[in-house]
Amino acid sequence: MIESLLLSTTRIRTFAGANVLTAASGFFFRRSGRMYLVTSRHVLLDEPSEHHPDRIEIEIHTDIETLASSVVISIPLYEEAKAVWRHASDAAGPVDVAVIELNRAVWPPGAAVRPFGPEHLVGSLDSVRVGAALLVPGYPLGFHDTVHHLPVARWACVASAFGVRFQGQGYFLTDGRTHRGSSGAPVVLAWTDAKKELPWRLLGVHSSRLDMRDRDMVQDESLGLNCAWYADVLMPLTE
Repeated sequence: MIESLLLSTTRIRTFAGANVLTAASGFFFRRSGRMYLVTSRHVLLDEPSEHHPDRIEIEIHTDIETLASSVVISIPLYEEAKAVWRHASDAAGPVDVAVIELNRAVWPPGAAVRPFGPEHLVGSLDSVRVGAALLVPGYPLGFHDTVHHLPVARWACVASAFGVRFQGQGYFLTDGRTHRGSSGAPVVLAWTDAKKELPWRLLGVHSSRLDMRDRDMVQDESLGLNCAWYADVLMPLTE
């Protein structure tokens, strides 16, 4: 039986018309019978780099027994010039998380998806300690199992006080090796209740690497730290 965590994520490709722009990661979140795709806001719109896709494509397994079987679904990002996706902001500014409600009518019968839900969010912030081991399943540099359409997972750990907004922003830090293409991946912690279909706590949404602006690019190594936006932002985004 395939690990359920690998069926919680999907590869995202962004397009402007017929032109492929970027590749990224995303995951599924279900609430009150509705299904959402979660990713980083900058995957869907990034003003500084003039990244303005008008649609995305995601890949969904159609048979749990035959992982090589999948379909690609195209999702427009705008209808009548209005964004169909939602993103959040707080007192510190924009939050780099976005959600799109998915039209289940276009899904293939028997779609093999294992979504997260509100029950996967952390109830007590004190239960997550600095140094806790994490996984970040996604598509770094677009790399994945192209035969079975499955992501790869990278190790990381909690690198800042969990529950404390790092430098006043709505994210915490992880220490782990990440690459372009991992943006939008879930940041998860193993759940001790192994009876759950998806036995992982959803802590955050991986956004980007964090580094020192004044680092000497020759003498100093990269910090290897990353921003993960707290996953509880999904609750207001999916109301």
